[in-house]
Amino acid sequence: METYLHYVHAELGIWLIQMKKKPSLFGKMTHGIQGKINSWIPEKVHMAITIAIENMVKAVITGSSWVRPKPKGNLDLKERETKIRKRIKWYRNTASVEGAVTGAGGILLGFADFPAFLTIKMKMLFDIAALYGFDTKDYKERLFLLYVFQLCFSSQQRRNELIGLIENWDEFQETLPADFSQFDWKTFQLDYRDYIDLAKLAQLIPIVGAGVGAIANYKLTEQLGSVAMNAYRLRVVQ
Repeated sequence: METYLHYVHAELGIWLIQMKKKPSLFGKMTHGIQGKINSWIPEKVHMAITIAIENMVKAVITGSSWVRPKPKGNLDLKERETKIRKRIKWYRNTASVEGAVTGAGGILLGFADFPAFLTIKMKMLFDIAALYGFDTKDYKERLFLLYVFQLCFSSQQRRNELIGLIENWDEFQETLPADFSQFDWKTFQLDYRDYIDLAKLAQLIPIVGAGVGAIANYKLTEQLGSVAMNAYRLRVVQ
């Protein structure tokens, strides 16, 4: 177990360096271009997209008990993470199949991929939380999932801001809003949309959409699983 903890600390240290690195010139340029494009979009359009994403995420994150598995006790860290990796693999493969099917179905099914893929990713986060022993019936634990989600799907500049909140979660959670309606949903949807736009728009292209959807969903789900594992490690091994 001690050897495994050394491994976890080493992997966590490398991950933190990646999360805290300075934005690249290309990243700054891309972020700037996306910001400019977003400024051209009418505020009422942003509001409509924000409300749509907010409602979709809320439906999953505040839904019935099937999305809130019971926290797992009496397991050491290695056992927990072995189970977590298996769950990530299962969700990764499920998301890949879903992306291939919707990508092959043209524009209409391509649009249907958005809520389906979002649900898969959120459900995976609930399972990871439970396997680390956290009870997602707690409102603050569900907000933690949203911050983990943002940390994964955002620019490097935004990650530099978010990682500090994750590292100091015990203190930060005392400042959290009273309910989900006060969460910054506009920033949430802009970060997410800007990050995955290119990958997911390519999924709508005829013929190649199936392959793009399968690969994009596979990689994005695997990435989220890795970010979630390290975010929870900050809370259980630090």
